[in-house]
Amino acid sequence: MRPEALLSVIGKRLASARQRAGLTLSETASRAGLSRRYVSMAENGEANLSILKLAALSSTLRIPLRELCDLDLGAAPALRVALLGLRGAGKSAVGRALARRLEVPFFELDRLIEDRAGMSLSPLFEIHGEARYRELERAALEDWLEHHGSGVLATGGSIVRDEPAFARLRGTCRTVWLKAAPEEHWQRVVDQGDMRPMRNNPRAMAELKQILAAREPAYALADFTALTSGHDVEGVADEIAAWLGSA
Repeated sequence: MRPEALLSVIGKRLASARQRAGLTLSETASRAGLSRRYVSMAENGEANLSILKLAALSSTLRIPLRELCDLDLGAAPALRVALLGLRGAGKSAVGRALARRLEVPFFELDRLIEDRAGMSLSPLFEIHGEARYRELERAALEDWLEHHGSGVLATGGSIVRDEPAFARLRGTCRTVWLKAAPEEHWQRVVDQGDMRPMRNNPRAMAELKQILAAREPAYALADFTALTSGHDVEGVADEIAAWLGSA
């Protein structure tokens, strides 16, 4: 990465963190013990950044220094892996195991959405509806892409229904569909102690099969498909890691 490009990336991350914190340039400069001009130049990719000044800014803006400096310097390509599939596919369990093997951080997109919304998904849908969820989903995805050169991301099962978000995901990550039989999706949700999908709904299994059938063509656009039915978590993670190593 060229020096000017590196400074530009860090500058954009600083500006984004400052906006999320709701601070002006002057407020940020005052709290960090820096000049307003320096902070402005840093955000524009024009400052000669030092580690001490970056540390002051990261502390002020409450963004980990490692996130500011998590950059692809050209030594190795960025490794972002996005896991697709319906709820119960095993995205969280496989994602954590895969992240350990790759030595990269693991994230769940729905948790990032909840952080932005300040509430869990259930009230988010009930109060604001799907349109707001999609808006937050796209924003959370863009923020994750901006701040993480590498990582494993477990996505929401319905992200394939949002064409712009799904296209963005496929253009920036290596996508993996965790494919399971409907009965396996069902059983895993039950094992998690969540009976909501089937409570007072005798057609719950039929509806699950319909949803899976409708989304399968989109899931099949993933770069790789890993079968999780009848397979243990560690074995699936090993299979994906092996594919990534040969891709």
